[in-house]
Amino acid sequence: MKGRAVPESEYSGIAAQDWAQASADPQYRAAVVDLLGALAYGELAAFERLAEDAKLAPTLDDKAELAKMASAEFHHFEQLRDRLAAVGEEPTVAMAPFAAALDEFHRQTAPSDWLEGLVKAYVGDSIASDFYREVAARLDSDTRALVLQVLDDTGHATFAVEKVRAAIESDPRVGGRLALWARRLMGEALSQAQRVVADRDALSTMLVGGVADGFDLAEVGRMFSRITEAHTKRMAALGLAA
Repeated sequence: MKGRAVPESEYSGIAAQDWAQASADPQYRAAVVDLLGALAYGELAAFERLAEDAKLAPTLDDKAELAKMASAEFHHFEQLRDRLAAVGEEPTVAMAPFAAALDEFHRQTAPSDWLEGLVKAYVGDSIASDFYREVAARLDSDTRALVLQVLDDTGHATFAVEKVRAAIESDPRVGGRLALWARRLMGEALSQAQRVVADRDALSTMLVGGVADGFDLAEVGRMFSRITEAHTKRMAALGLAA
């Protein structure tokens, strides 16, 4: 489930510039470094989580599928790490401010079984992707292209939907438990995103105006409404009530 696609012709201001032009604004540069740092750590954490979840896989085929997805996440991390280095930033320094919040999110939402792990990857990662896609519309063309590239689905969505729907068909009682779990994930993911943004001045400015053209508080509200709507559709695809 992807966020709004914005035609290239509709971009204006910073979104119509390339990195060389846009990065002349030090506040914008700081916001992008934060954004790439958060994304990079998120991809690294996703790699670690998928590799860990593979241990819970009931079959060798499932284990191999998760290993392939973990590899794709690590490749995304490498792209972001290399981009940070290319613009003269130390990747580990850029990632460091976001490690605690993401680690806490994963600690509080550790899955107890294979199905909870699949729902977490599908729901949690998709909420994050929706958020970053919305922000991408306000980025310079070079950064936007990279962000959208690393948000490409690794195949987890289709895989998770098939496995979860099959489990619910086999035992309808599973649906209620997983629906509660997904609602908890939604709440934790949104809370974590808000904490991260609130702690980083450049990122918060990008969201509510100033650095990013046309992104006011009302638009932030609409953005979260779109993210919530997309979540509801994903839940329906899983066969769960939002």
